[in-house]
Amino acid sequence: MRVLVTGITGRIGANLAAALVALGHHVRGLVWPRDPRTEKLRGLGLELQEGTLTEEADVRRAVEGMDAVYHLGGAFQGGGPFTEAEYFEINVRGTFLMLEAARTPSPVQRFVFASTDALYEKYIPGGMPTPITVEMPRRPRGWYALSKSLGEELCQGYYGTYRLPVVVLRFSLVVGAGEIVDFPQFYLSKQMASTPELGALWEDEERLVILKDARGRPYKKHIADVRDIVHGCLCALQAPEAPGEVFQLGGPRPFTWDEAVPYLSQRLGIPYVEASAKGTPTYYEYDLTKARERLGFRPEYDITRMIDDALAFRAGEGIGVLPTK
Repeated sequence: MRVLVTGITGRIGANLAAALVALGHHVRGLVWPRDPRTEKLRGLGLELQEGTLTEEADVRRAVEGMDAVYHLGGAFQGGGPFTEAEYFEINVRGTFLMLEAARTPSPVQRFVFASTDALYEKYIPGGMPTPITVEMPRRPRGWYALSKSLGEELCQGYYGTYRLPVVVLRFSLVVGAGEIVDFPQFYLSKQMASTPELGALWEDEERLVILKDARGRPYKKHIADVRDIVHGCLCALQAPEAPGEVFQLGGPRPFTWDEAVPYLSQRLGIPYVEASAKGTPTYYEYDLTKARERLGFRPEYDITRMIDDALAFRAGEGIGVLPTK
């Protein structure tokens, strides 16, 4: 297939492009002039076009002749700062232009839209009592989440109105090569700014910290290795039951701090402490049943494997992941 990937210079886009090429697809990438990091793409045999999602001519030129589109590009929280107007123009109007180009003059065979778990209200007092499902109401807060929610509405509208074979994938927090080792919520020094009472535990050298909520439960979080997200994207390309549907992607299971921190402590040789944190805890997980059953999604990388592979990557060992930057 001839496949377009927007956002191809990002951690997901670059690794997805490499996977698609390995499977024999011809891949075209739309490269945003404000983020031209193409060094890691060299040698993959890609067709790269420079352009922006806010220019109709750029979008149409990128989509022309393509069989499928992965629309991963957009303004996101970690890539800014962006103004409210930029979130609207890039993420909402840009998605509209992509959908229009994908349906006319001839529709693509699959259009995969990258959405986000920021649409859920998952940080609540006491934590989430049950696993999060895609059927839960969207509660976007802030312009990034709002723009992605509007993008989902556009995608669903184009499926319902024009039968454009759109698939919406909500990504959890995605961790690239080597990044999990530096996850800020594992480190006492990084947590003291937001939780000043933890300063009493500081002894002039770094410690890891097992954070617990008011009930004494270790924090719980559900994230994903970039390789599992790429796998989910590939599943969405041809799964017959995928068009018109929304799927949550994540790792094979959530992790808790009392699992991850002692293991990271052992691997890094950094001691850890335990502490209760006031306020709203991190305590949630996703129900991935729909993605498993309808996409054939089979994530493999749990927290211990992510830590092992991150340290291997930093040691110069190949783990099949492109650099994050």
